[in-house]
Amino acid sequence: MSRFNVKKVAVLGAGVMGAQIAAHLVNCKVPVILFDLPAKEGPKNGIVLKAIEGLKKLKPAPLADARDAVLIEPANYEDDLKKLKGCDLVIEAIAERMDWKADLYAKIAPHVAKHAILASNTSGLSITELGAALPEALRPRFCGIHFFNPPRYMTLVELIATPATGPQVLDDLEAFVTTALGKGVVRAKDTPNFVANRIGIAGMLATMAEVQRYGLSFDVVDDLTGKRLGRAASGTFRTADVVGLDTMAHVIRTMQDKLSEATDPFYASFATPPVLQKLIDLGHLGQKTKAGFYKKAGRDILRFDLESGDYVPAGQKADEVYGRMLKQPAAERLKLLRNSEGPQGQFLWAVLRNGFHYAAVHLKDIADTARDVDLAMRWGFGMKQGPFELWQEAGWLEVARMVQEDIDAGKALSRAPLPDWVFKGPVAEAGGVHTAQGSWNPATGRFEPRRALPVYERQYFPERLLGEAGPRPDSAGATQHEDAAIRLWTLPEAGEDVLIATIKTKMRAISPDVAEGLSRAVDMAEAAGQALVIWPGGDPFSVGADLQAMLPGYVAGGADLIDAMEKELQDVMLKIRYASVPVVAAVRGMALGGGCELAVHCARRVAAMESYMGLVEVGVGLIPGAGGLTYIARRAAENAQASTGKDLLPFLTEGFTAAAMAKVGASALESRQLGYLLEGDVVVPHKDELLYVAVQQARAMRQAGWRPPMRRLFPVAGRDGQATICGQLVNMRDGGFISQHDFHIARLIAQVVTGGDVDPGTLVSEEYLMTLERRAFTSLLASPKTHERIMGMLATGKPVRN
Repeated sequence: MSRFNVKKVAVLGAGVMGAQIAAHLVNCKVPVILFDLPAKEGPKNGIVLKAIEGLKKLKPAPLADARDAVLIEPANYEDDLKKLKGCDLVIEAIAERMDWKADLYAKIAPHVAKHAILASNTSGLSITELGAALPEALRPRFCGIHFFNPPRYMTLVELIATPATGPQVLDDLEAFVTTALGKGVVRAKDTPNFVANRIGIAGMLATMAEVQRYGLSFDVVDDLTGKRLGRAASGTFRTADVVGLDTMAHVIRTMQDKLSEATDPFYASFATPPVLQKLIDLGHLGQKTKAGFYKKAGRDILRFDLESGDYVPAGQKADEVYGRMLKQPAAERLKLLRNSEGPQGQFLWAVLRNGFHYAAVHLKDIADTARDVDLAMRWGFGMKQGPFELWQEAGWLEVARMVQEDIDAGKALSRAPLPDWVFKGPVAEAGGVHTAQGSWNPATGRFEPRRALPVYERQYFPERLLGEAGPRPDSAGATQHEDAAIRLWTLPEAGEDVLIATIKTKMRAISPDVAEGLSRAVDMAEAAGQALVIWPGGDPFSVGADLQAMLPGYVAGGADLIDAMEKELQDVMLKIRYASVPVVAAVRGMALGGGCELAVHCARRVAAMESYMGLVEVGVGLIPGAGGLTYIARRAAENAQASTGKDLLPFLTEGFTAAAMAKVGASALESRQLGYLLEGDVVVPHKDELLYVAVQQARAMRQAGWRPPMRRLFPVAGRDGQATICGQLVNMRDGGFISQHDFHIARLIAQVVTGGDVDPGTLVSEEYLMTLERRAFTSLLASPKTHERIMGMLATGKPVRN
């Protein structure tokens, strides 16, 4: 795919970004050396060692497995520059000072390998100016690389070339960042703050200006500009706290210093907001200092009040009338907001109008195409749609007319008119900037397709924008069977020897119809000699059983009906496990409860890095009932047999605890720790490459003559193991750590995983343990406490502790 083989990376600078970039490299199993200045006291690498230790405490966690912190190699500029010779990529991530970066480049240049790429992680400094500080021989291998904070979770990475950067350098780096690190790449022009920050920070400044105009509080604004508006749940001010108010101020200063009225007609709105400056002066820099626009006081959330200079209770919500407006189709939504009389509606229209206006005016200067802007805002600022997408969905020319009318009336932040291409020519005729031919490039006056790099051949279904052409996972390929619950299909690019199963229910909940569909999938794959891949087509993989159908089913048919339903599902799990063809689960997002049970019964799992797996039935007052506890008992026996120990209990404890405490792996690596992924399973950094890798794994297993495991009995811990576990549960209950109902559920889990009332070491079958699972499961459905938990989860989406 690429000639650029990255065996090791050096990250220069152990600050917040540098350390987290190093952490994400380790997440993706890329060896990394983290450099910083030598410490003045103690160990020479003290600064780096402190930064590495700090990674374990940060939230959200930058490390997918905190134990991997030790894999980051510490180094300092005084003793270790020779180590740069062994690095294929060097990422400089020191403070945003042009002079400091230039000094560092002079120091490291003689030690950078002749084939290595040197990239500066900067949020807005001129890459061309930075490159001028390098020796001429190194300039073709230098570029900008801008990770977004936090690097593990934010998809966007901007790549910025200088006039001297070799084209192959950017192609190679894009391939590495995409496949090895799981990122979405946008190539930005070398303009102040590049693409996402240029649009995003200008948007935040415009929002703050409108907040002052309409007199709204921060919490109401965040409620309006979060999920309701199709943006990050954190809204405007919480997002600023997460990014860091000092970082935001730096980006604003870059705009102030590098732009002017002549280069940006919105320049007058780039003044640092008084409230932001006040918070910085107080040392309240956001989440990293535990105080910014918001701070937590015990269980209470407070917001900063500029007038009093103190924090006051937060929690105010927007008027629900605007919530209803925001649920309307795009065209109607924008008209309702523009014509609304209340300040909240006028504020929302102003925010959207300003975004459309700024993006259109600056598209030609900052990006190659409108696609780059929309993807940058999706990936870098958590927007559901970029500004051009929303504009196009709402009716291109009608929205353009409304925006221009506001500009002419002096209501906008700038009197700069919308560009001519908005109203006439190909964009106006096509009804927007995204078409089947590509996305609009105002510099060339054409709709341009995506880059056709080899790395993107691994993405059968890349993330698409409104109006773009390309296959969709719900309709691509050749359908072999489809009903309301499941689609079974083949994809020409993947090959006819692989059958793909995609669950269609909401949140991919596993209903009786889904179980029947999965059974059919195995039958069809075996009949045709195909491998089978269970691929969700998006997030989540599956959230487990269909709870909404379960209680009515119990009321209508009683325990016998539920027992029969569970038996059918267990039989499907065993059918998948012992299928004569390999079944591969392609996991992304949540694989919870029955979704986790489905995954662990497959021959292999291919999981996206951000996969969250766990048996969480305790949260709804139940136990895993589709073979999850049987899996825990069997794996404990297999692990014990592979060791020199004779006692089963130590191998069982972790699995029991994970199920009884409803532990969820907060990454694919943590899910592996919990035993839901095995060492032979594959972790894929990029979610859009998941299907490609799963298909290749399934095909390789089939071509290698894969055979299912032989059915065999295995030993259980028996009544002695059960008694030991229950003794610990009594202590937890009596100490107030778990409720009586928690104790009851955990005791039932212990009975199943230890094999019930049998002697230690008794050999049992999977079917035997599954029978115990069903009995415990159906008994819990008769409990009012369990009914409370199920109804609470359905009503609020949160577990009820009773």
